[in-house]
Amino acid sequence: MGTAGKRVKLALGSGGARGYAHIGVIAELQARGYEIVGVAGSSMGALVGGLFAAGRLDEFTSWATALGQFEVARLLDPAFSEPGVIRAGRVLDRIREMLGELRIEDLAIPYVAVATDLTTGRSIWFRTGELDAAIRASISIPGFITPVLHDGHVLVDGGVLDPLPVVATMALGAADLTIGVDLSGAPDPAYDRAQPRTNWFTQWWRASAQRLGRAPAETPDDPPPPLSSVRATDVAQRAIDIMLAAITRQHLAAHPPDLVISVPQNIYGTMDFHRAGPIIEQGRMLAAAALDAMPDGVPPPVR
Repeated sequence: MGTAGKRVKLALGSGGARGYAHIGVIAELQARGYEIVGVAGSSMGALVGGLFAAGRLDEFTSWATALGQFEVARLLDPAFSEPGVIRAGRVLDRIREMLGELRIEDLAIPYVAVATDLTTGRSIWFRTGELDAAIRASISIPGFITPVLHDGHVLVDGGVLDPLPVVATMALGAADLTIGVDLSGAPDPAYDRAQPRTNWFTQWWRASAQRLGRAPAETPDDPPPPLSSVRATDVAQRAIDIMLAAITRQHLAAHPPDLVISVPQNIYGTMDFHRAGPIIEQGRMLAAAALDAMPDGVPPPVR
């Protein structure tokens, strides 16, 4: 069965910087002749999906792949007295420059951004309204990026309740296939051996806190604290990865898409936003492998 003209809806999952893999998945699908007719996203999936639906993904990709660790650190906005360690305002300003004043209902491709309402404890779907505001709500990773106040409700990352928004794709109309891109796949030992591991985000955050007088400076004479090798941000990142994986498994069991492209949790860190290029390439390779495994274009059963 040929793939040209196949209509696809995408559910793009939550997972921080691993969400750059969504860009590679989209590129591989388009290279094989698939037509993407709808996108639902949580967190980074909402960001990439929104940029794609707006026709701005190429511009974003060029910008993101040029960012080094220093540039990412400059874009992060410490928020030590707020419910999150960064505000993400500088990043969102750049995204707004790309998007302009687009509204979701005016996009050429149907789109849903998923956020979590801390006031009601429910997921909410943004199907209308300002695109940049919907993205900002969906990317508010608890403990990392400050939440958003929207119509009297406190909104955070869509991945808290719906890290792989397959159900939300039902609001996007008809398609031949629904594909989910899961950023919480089982760890692959091959990546532990091959990929560099840094705790740059933890080091940057503590240095910023010290400069602002919000954290004590470390000196060689200081006795090591309990669990000295473990930082709060490292614990939070790992806890989020575990949570996303558990919730995603439950959702896939209840609402399996036609195909899941699984990105291992350990492909790169949640905050490795300075590694866009290699993460995008890994997404493309994982998509190619999953699509090649479909016999005659028919997806295998989801397990």
